[in-house]
Amino acid sequence: MHRSLLQSSLLQSSTTPARLGARSDLKTESQLASSAWAQQFLLFALFFAGLMLLHAPLLRLPYFWDEAGYYVPAARDLFLTGALVPHSTPSNAHPPLVMAWLALAWRASGFSTLVTRTAMLALSAFSLLGLFRLSRSAANLPVAWATTALVAVYPVCFTQGSLAQIDLPAAGLTFWALAAYIEDRPWKQALWFSLAALAKETAILAPLALFGWELFAYLIRRTAETSSKETRWKEKWKEVLPPEGRRTRWFTLLFPIVPLAAWYAYHYAKTGFLLGNPEFFRYNVAATLNPLRIPFALGMRLWQLFGYFGLYLLTLAGLLAMLRPPQIEKTEKLERKTETAVARPRIAFWMQAAFLSVMLAYLAFMSVVGGAVLARYLLPVVPLVILALVSTLWRRARYWKLIVGAVGIAFVAGLFSNPPYGFSLEDNLAYRDYIVLHAEASRFLTMQYPGARVLTAWPASDELTRPWLGYVSEGFRLVRVEDFSASEMDAAAQARGRFDVALVFSTKYQPPHPLLENWAAWQRIKERFFGYHRDLLPEDIAQRLGGTIAYRKERNGQWIAVIAVERAALGK
Repeated sequence: MHRSLLQSSLLQSSTTPARLGARSDLKTESQLASSAWAQQFLLFALFFAGLMLLHAPLLRLPYFWDEAGYYVPAARDLFLTGALVPHSTPSNAHPPLVMAWLALAWRASGFSTLVTRTAMLALSAFSLLGLFRLSRSAANLPVAWATTALVAVYPVCFTQGSLAQIDLPAAGLTFWALAAYIEDRPWKQALWFSLAALAKETAILAPLALFGWELFAYLIRRTAETSSKETRWKEKWKEVLPPEGRRTRWFTLLFPIVPLAAWYAYHYAKTGFLLGNPEFFRYNVAATLNPLRIPFALGMRLWQLFGYFGLYLLTLAGLLAMLRPPQIEKTEKLERKTETAVARPRIAFWMQAAFLSVMLAYLAFMSVVGGAVLARYLLPVVPLVILALVSTLWRRARYWKLIVGAVGIAFVAGLFSNPPYGFSLEDNLAYRDYIVLHAEASRFLTMQYPGARVLTAWPASDELTRPWLGYVSEGFRLVRVEDFSASEMDAAAQARGRFDVALVFSTKYQPPHPLLENWAAWQRIKERFFGYHRDLLPEDIAQRLGGTIAYRKERNGQWIAVIAVERAALGK
């Protein structure tokens, strides 16, 4: 018995150091994980606080354009009734993740524009954190900071930050998924890609593109194995293809299809429509499948990807930097106390190829589908371009920080100054001018023409009928028109007895001296393929309607007016 006890004691003492080592390793891993979470939380808090400060003047603005037309009504239906499919507005079949986030924020803090914009800025900060992590994994810390700062002030990203729309959150979740893909964490990337697809359906493009790239890599390797020139094949493709031995498998990249398909099945069961209401499908899919339209849309997409709002400066700087050799840095080896000179490394070719596959998928799809060629649809890939160009500058340009700073200044300037070509108002602070103009005109209508029948077009038709959008306290009766073109106003003049006043406004930004103004062919292309029209000025509209201008205001190239028809004026 004593002998057995002794053997047991010796066995226990001999295994104790190993167990302690294992416990120590586990403890170290736990401490590292805890430290990483703490660092990410601090970065998130930093990004969120910075965004809140920069967006402070915008937090209480009423809802704008597509916010008012779809996303806020859809989220409000979910908030009030728990319905995932909206009923106060025709369903566009967009997945409900972001709307559910807004409904949760309203449930916790009340329904208000301040809560809405704060909740969206939290998602924006999370998106910047995902981009920071992706940039650090693909490149290094200086490139990560520079890329994140540039994306934060890029006009399209900045304005989308506080708007209740789904493109930036979907992009942010895609950044997290791409970071997991780079770090070879298969199920994390499956989770993030699934959430991105549930934020916006087009986010499924990224995992499908990576699946296509992985499949291509597999076929190339199989070809190399059966080729008599196997060694040369492997050397040729070694740096471009994903490294061998990675845990990422095809099913983890295809998994996001499952929750997205489940959502569409649910939507079809509830509405009888798979891809949104018929008008939405016609405008965004059926009407765009024209082989003559696609090249023009592709050209516009390429401009949005490499030149829009100052991006051309970064693109030009990156291309010029490619002509220079890499910068040399000295590294010190402590054990030998020597210094060696090494060139600054690039983003690994296989990572660049993965990013390129995602970018090409978005370019191709968005050139074919989408009635409005909006810049926000490319938010998942524009930051990847910025990351690649910043990394190139860091690697090859001596004064890369000055170049990045100059580009950042150009981005900030783009927030406040409109370009010499037409653009979507939501792409810089022109959207604030729009909201201010419409809010003031709505107050004028409420004070001077309470209960009047108003002729107007979307989105003012929603602003005047839904008080919870923040423009009016009580809704107006409306007569709707498509726009304020000559044909629409002539038709409205034939029905003057149906309305008392007209709220007319610039539906598109028209620069004072636009580029290509005298190119008639381009005007016809825009009218045929992209829904372009020219609004009449308030004086012309008043003349056609037989009324007088009771209110008019202009702001940075935009205008709005209230026109009282003669019968309404006599009635007063």
